[in-house]
Amino acid sequence: MARAAKASSSSLIRDALKACRAHVWAVVIFSAAVNILYLAPTLYMLQVYDRVMQTSGVATLLFVTLALVVALIVLAALDGLRGRILVHASNRMNRLVSPAILEMAFSGRPDSRGAKVQHAMREFDIFRSGLTGPIALSVIDAPWAPIYILCCFLIHPVIGCIALFGAILLFCIALMSERAFRAATKEASARIPNAYAAQEADTAAAEAARALGMRKVLIARNLQERTNIAAAQTDGAFSQTRYTAVARFFRLFLQSAGLGMGAYLAIHGDVSAGAVFASSILVARGIAPIEQIVGSWRTIAQSLTAFTNLKGMLEARPAEEVRTPLPAPRGVMAMERVGVKSPEGDRALIQEITLNAQPGDIIGVVGPSGAGKTTFARVLAGATAADFGAVRIDGAKYDDWDADALGRYIGYLPQDVSLLSGTVAENIARFTNKASDADHEKISADVVTAAKLAGAHELILRLPKGFDTQLGPMGRGLSTGQAQRIALARALFRDPVLLVLDEPNAHVDAEGEAALVNALKAAKARGAVCFVVAHRAGFMTIADKLLVLSDGRIQAFGPREEVAAKLAPVPPQRPAPAPRIVSET
Repeated sequence: MARAAKASSSSLIRDALKACRAHVWAVVIFSAAVNILYLAPTLYMLQVYDRVMQTSGVATLLFVTLALVVALIVLAALDGLRGRILVHASNRMNRLVSPAILEMAFSGRPDSRGAKVQHAMREFDIFRSGLTGPIALSVIDAPWAPIYILCCFLIHPVIGCIALFGAILLFCIALMSERAFRAATKEASARIPNAYAAQEADTAAAEAARALGMRKVLIARNLQERTNIAAAQTDGAFSQTRYTAVARFFRLFLQSAGLGMGAYLAIHGDVSAGAVFASSILVARGIAPIEQIVGSWRTIAQSLTAFTNLKGMLEARPAEEVRTPLPAPRGVMAMERVGVKSPEGDRALIQEITLNAQPGDIIGVVGPSGAGKTTFARVLAGATAADFGAVRIDGAKYDDWDADALGRYIGYLPQDVSLLSGTVAENIARFTNKASDADHEKISADVVTAAKLAGAHELILRLPKGFDTQLGPMGRGLSTGQAQRIALARALFRDPVLLVLDEPNAHVDAEGEAALVNALKAAKARGAVCFVVAHRAGFMTIADKLLVLSDGRIQAFGPREEVAAKLAPVPPQRPAPAPRIVSET
């Protein structure tokens, strides 16, 4: 049972942002200093034109030049430092949020099956890139625009009105740009996750596509989907480019207007000669952050969309709980009205599954294709969570266990094998941590034992580096039969009390099938409960009981002989021979 709840998932993003609050405040303080120091060139110009030029003071020129150099050095240092602080904030968010995203993707809960969750890490990386890019600094600098506009008013009210008008105009352009970009890219944003998921699935099936002559068809299909997405993105890009060009025009025009108005005012003696150039610089500086925001609105919109999507997924994620450690189970299994919906939620893959199994049982799971056998095996092994009902081991629901702690007692051989990048030994050992040399020796001994139980020891020794042979993703480097034998050894690692084998003899030869039978007999002898999904009827002679599934429901369950007798086809009865007619003479 749960002992204490950790931080709620709904507050995960908020807590991560709070953890980066010190970084944000540091950036804000440094940005204040940077924006104040940006006034140095303006003050330098005022001093040169209004004092040095009037008095021919070389010493004054040297002094103000030295002051300008120092100010620019400090400005550059602070500007670089605030960028580094944002990078550190991004890295801290990565450490705080990434584990939750990966846990959600590996959880096996129904909400972790969709393409959105599979691409949650991509959404998070888009959001993080927005935190560390130049656009983040532009947003932080934007509140300083009123300060520069105020300085323009100090030079002359007309110059201030030009700067204020420019800031308001560019802000309105930014709003129009956001509205147009959001409308243009709404469809593309909804289709991109599914397009990536379909592309990855098609790429994974590249070998079959090449062998069956489907390569060009799949390429054309993916290109068509990308073309549709690109068309929607193009509208957004054109809209963004149009508004950026308009914003740049007004920024350059207003900067020149400030210079021209300063010259006009200087001619009439309302401002000094230095104020002519200072007004141009201040107007440009006052509206520059807003122009940068307009030009980078695409990045801002993508970051905000990614943040919204990620926040929604994490809020829908159940809160993690610290669970009370339970004693090692014996393997008394029970399923209570278990049901699983399809990922789309439009139909049931299995439903109303209720059964009990005792230690030492070998249960064969049979049924026609599409009957729900693989889904049944996944739920029983804890690979995916049930939408309804409960699966129990020794009376405790799977939800009452920590997933990794429960996995120690389960041996699962999935239909697609699912070996990972790493050595053969690491795969068999389930990538168990080796904290010390003693642990290393114990794990190595358990790996060899599991390989022998699976009949894979000699097979592994014939590999280029034996147990240290490096495998690629999805077990690349092995034949399908070799991968299945090694995956069986992984399932048998450290004598689990529950074995769930989905089509374990699908790709093995007679020798491998004999090894599988011996492994099941050994597991039965030590009291493990075994569920075996298989199509070969002859292989099921080892089973004590048979479970027959049809349309996701239990059609029959009981001792093998009884179930087999019920399922045996009734031989057609031959018609009784016609009576012989004996004629009387």
